[in-house]
Amino acid sequence: MGKRYFCDYCDRSFQDNLHNRKKHLNGVQHLRAKRAWYDLFRDAAAILQEEQTKKPCRKFLQTGQCDFGSNCRFSHMTEQDLEKLSAQVQGEQRSKELQQEGADVPPGTIEDWLEKRAKRLSAAQSNSALPEKPAPFQYPPGWPPVQEL
Repeated sequence: MGKRYFCDYCDRSFQDNLHNRKKHLNGVQHLRAKRAWYDLFRDAAAILQEEQTKKPCRKFLQTGQCDFGSNCRFSHMTEQDLEKLSAQVQGEQRSKELQQEGADVPPGTIEDWLEKRAKRLSAAQSNSALPEKPAPFQYPPGWPPVQEL
C-alpha cells in the first residue's frame, strides 16, 4: 500500500510522494485550515486591532450568518463583543504591568487554592467514618516462610 501522509491541519491522509505532498501543502483547503489553527493562538490585542480596522459584515448583522464564514473580509463581531475584547486586553495589560513592577500577588493565587484544599481535606477526614490512622501493615501468620536447614 505504501506510505501515507497525514495532515493534522486538514485531518486527512493521502499517498506520500513529492507531487501529492506539494499539491496538498499549497492547496487552498490546507492553507485555510492552517491559518484557522494558528488563529486560535493569537493574542487578544492582535485580534482586537484587526477587528477594529474591519467594517461590520452587513449580511452577518442582518441574518446572523455569513456565507464566507471565517474567510469573510468584514468583521463578525458586535459592539458588545468588541467591548468585552477590549476589556480583556486592558486586564492583560494591567496584569503585565503589575508583574513588571513586582507588585504583590493578586488574590486567587495558588496559595489561596492550597488553603482551601487543606480545609476541605481536613473537613473530609473529620466527617469520614474511617479511622484517622490506618492500621499498620502486618504479614499474615506464617509469612515469611521459615526455611529449614
